[in-house]
Amino acid sequence: MLVLGRSQVEALLDVDTLIDALGSAMADLSAGRASAPGRIAAPVPEHEGLLAAMPGFVPSAGMLMSKLVSLFPHNAGTPLPTHQALIVVFDPDTGEPAALLDGTAITAARTGACSALSARLLAREDATVLAVLGTGVQARSHAYAMCRVRPIRQIRIAGRDPAKAAALAGELSAVLDAKVRAASSYAEALDGADIAAAATHALEPVIRHPWLSPGVHITSVGFNPAGREIDDATIAEALVCVESRQAALAPFPTGSNDLIIPIGEGRIRVDHVHAELGELVTGSTTGRSSPDQITLYKSVGVAVQDAAAAALVVAAAREQSIGQEITL
Repeated sequence: MLVLGRSQVEALLDVDTLIDALGSAMADLSAGRASAPGRIAAPVPEHEGLLAAMPGFVPSAGMLMSKLVSLFPHNAGTPLPTHQALIVVFDPDTGEPAALLDGTAITAARTGACSALSARLLAREDATVLAVLGTGVQARSHAYAMCRVRPIRQIRIAGRDPAKAAALAGELSAVLDAKVRAASSYAEALDGADIAAAATHALEPVIRHPWLSPGVHITSVGFNPAGREIDDATIAEALVCVESRQAALAPFPTGSNDLIIPIGEGRIRVDHVHAELGELVTGSTTGRSSPDQITLYKSVGVAVQDAAAAALVVAAAREQSIGQEITL
């Protein structure tokens, strides 16, 4: 059984290759070829956290796996990530356990990469200004990945803590070919942005319709069981895309409050969710219809994303003879 730690996973996972692989995995999911049962979660109410199990099978990638992921929002601002995970890979022919991977790095990378895939499919091709809302792991992941799919020249970082926003801006300035600066507020970061990437644990929406410019593409990956990232006016106007309708509209605590709440209040209907990413990849559903249209990718995370990333990591590790082999 192959065992790979976090630093090894990070070194083996190429973002450009991952974005392409996610396109194939999402197409498989929407076409019914991949298997990703609704995840189950054990809530930990006293910490507003949960532990979720996410099994998945992607035949085209030859990947059978399951992820155990904990989500503890109050870890924000501490040395511990809000998302921590392990992935177990099984031989798809025999069911034998084949690999144990750090899932924290995979979760971070595949989430940002799938947002970048949504931008490739929905953002205007001339998008150059990126607003990143949040200052944690996913903020970094999204900044890196978005620059792979659009000609980003300016990045604004906004978060609850101005010092953390400034520190992240300085870090990204050193490695990205873009002008990066901290913004004093979410509204300032969003002013004139072509792409807005929200990665927060917000109680109140950090994306509000009056702050947006026509034609912006929004990605929202944040989760807070008691909150949401996007206001009703933005949800109602936007062309909405998800990984999986079933996953996004699942009951609490695994679905998206950003969609479930306005549906429950009668502000939008279930069919307001326009498309799954896989439908856009294959062209079975159309995407952006005009330069001024607001588009939104609301992510809750699905197992086929982890499977696509794990397949790349395991293949690269085998090819490069990286990792520890153990016998159970």
